[in-house]
Amino acid sequence: RASEALRGRPAAMEAREPLRDVRGALRAVLARLREGEPSEGREPFELPRFWDALGQAFQVTSQEATKLSLAFSRPPLPSAENCRKLSEDVQNAILAVATVYYWLPKGQGTTLRKMVRDATTEVVEGMIQLTDTILNAPVESLSQEQLISTGGVWEACEQVSNLPRDNQAAVVSALAASLGVVKDAVEEMEHALVEGQDPYGDIMEDEELGFRGNRDTYWSEADRQLLSSCMGLMKASKACLKKVLAAVKAHGKADSPEHIAQLDDLADIANEISPSVDELALSMYPPVNPLAVRLNEASLMNFLPFCRTSHVCPPSEEGWVQFLTGAVDHNMNKVKNFTQGQL
Repeated sequence: RASEALRGRPAAMEAREPLRDVRGALRAVLARLREGEPSEGREPFELPRFWDALGQAFQVTSQEATKLSLAFSRPPLPSAENCRKLSEDVQNAILAVATVYYWLPKGQGTTLRKMVRDATTEVVEGMIQLTDTILNAPVESLSQEQLISTGGVWEACEQVSNLPRDNQAAVVSALAASLGVVKDAVEEMEHALVEGQDPYGDIMEDEELGFRGNRDTYWSEADRQLLSSCMGLMKASKACLKKVLAAVKAHGKADSPEHIAQLDDLADIANEISPSVDELALSMYPPVNPLAVRLNEASLMNFLPFCRTSHVCPPSEEGWVQFLTGAVDHNMNKVKNFTQGQL
């Protein structure tokens, strides 16, 4: 019986050979997706047709993952011929997903395209993970990893229904994500300031850190004056992103190349604001780093003038742009004055 099992093992390995080839092919697709550019459409591009095709391609991929997983979930394992057929179907499904993604031209918006590419990449990664799991699993049993990997492909394929349908919706989603990061940074900093003189108060004293009264662990009076202006800038960033998000929801259009490009520019600049605010918050912890404070305050200066010239800010929106520009200028001047002597 043992010798029969051993004899069966090479046959099982051989049966799985086509799966190794398909894994290599999927890795090549993934590499192309990560660096490749979609072609500019050779024929008139229709967004509704694209979404139908993408939805279908994702659905077929999900079904192929199920078939593949079931085939390798219990003995008898598929024959070499059946494994070849299953592998081909998986490869074709993934190639269809990538092909449909490549239909989406740059002109539809880089923000939208990045989100579709990320979702497509996740599906391909999920399928590679599943083939890996099957190839590495013991022949006799359905492993927990295989169940998880199969579920991972299903989840990745279901994402298509949550993707934004045009660049306006994509930019709304990107701005909301940036706003979330900035909100968290502001709350964290407010909490640290309320804690009192020692923002590291929750860290227990130990020999390594030395005495808790160390200058590097608390804010001086001068620091606190600088911090109130930094907080002003962080709050202005939050208010600005909130207002722009509302303006894009109300007035944003993805109906012309110019409007689509303006939306992408807004998303790009907003993407710079959230890491800047994060860095600004870090530079405010004692010992305060005045140079880092100065370096991380500048991204808002690009954002507000750009908002003013964009189609998402008709005259009705100009009031808040002016107000926030004034608030940013006021706080930046105070930061400059406080840090002038320290640089």
